[in-house]
Amino acid sequence: MNYYGVFDVGGSAIKYALMEETGQFIEKSSVPTPKEGLEPFLDTMVSIVKEFESSHKLTGIALSMPGAVDVQSGVIGGISAIPYIHGPNFKEILQARTGLPVEMENDANCAGLAEGWIGAAKDVQDFICIVIGTGIGGALVLNKKIRHGSNLHGGEFGFMIMEDYLDGQGKIWSELGATKALVIQAAKLKGVDPDSLDGKKVFEMADNGDEEVQAVIEKFVKRIAVGIFNLQYAIDPEKILIGGAISQRDGLIDQINAALSQLKGTVHRLPVKVERCKFGNDSNLIGALYHFHQRQAK
Repeated sequence: MNYYGVFDVGGSAIKYALMEETGQFIEKSSVPTPKEGLEPFLDTMVSIVKEFESSHKLTGIALSMPGAVDVQSGVIGGISAIPYIHGPNFKEILQARTGLPVEMENDANCAGLAEGWIGAAKDVQDFICIVIGTGIGGALVLNKKIRHGSNLHGGEFGFMIMEDYLDGQGKIWSELGATKALVIQAAKLKGVDPDSLDGKKVFEMADNGDEEVQAVIEKFVKRIAVGIFNLQYAIDPEKILIGGAISQRDGLIDQINAALSQLKGTVHRLPVKVERCKFGNDSNLIGALYHFHQRQAK
């Protein structure tokens, strides 16, 4: 059995795990993401690797990272909540520090890979994974492989223009169909500070009979459905999955599918339906390990 040190790096925390090659967890935990810079960050990761190595011989290190990850070169472009990871050849540096092979992939892509490996899309070759949170991101997987795009922006579904583009006031999907957008819309309607709400509280208001908030949620769901409908016709995958904390909301997937069925018209022929992602907080770790397997098999 081979063992791996696997990391899911986020703006506030680094989740890490010792994992078997099959995707099973031996142990997992998290630490705050260092704010001081690259060296403390690397020291933290190397310390965790050494801790794993005290009990298991590691085959490699797998990373889920924010930003535009170039899986070939090891450089992370774009921007994220961790500025110091953008620019240095992170892959080469960590390999030199640990003496182990390192592979890394974008976090949303890792979520998609997890579903394709042992999750809700394990039985299909082509699928889309949409992650709804502060914004909308995701992964485009064809023949079980991530399609990164020429500018490493494949799967950035949240940048699709959705409304009012002709008058120069275009809104993208992330600004209309993400959880943060729902919170902002509900807060504006109720005249409260958006920081006083979150997605859970907004849905609780609707559950308690607030008809104004119910109408906001209904429009929010329709906006999600429109984006999904367009993606189905543009790419025609076998499955479309939705992840992110909001996807765990009871009944939301059914609401989205009901909205999709209402989009049917005389030109609509494809079956458009979504499913919930199988994995929650562990998806990026599982997908990072699968990405390591794919890269090292070449």
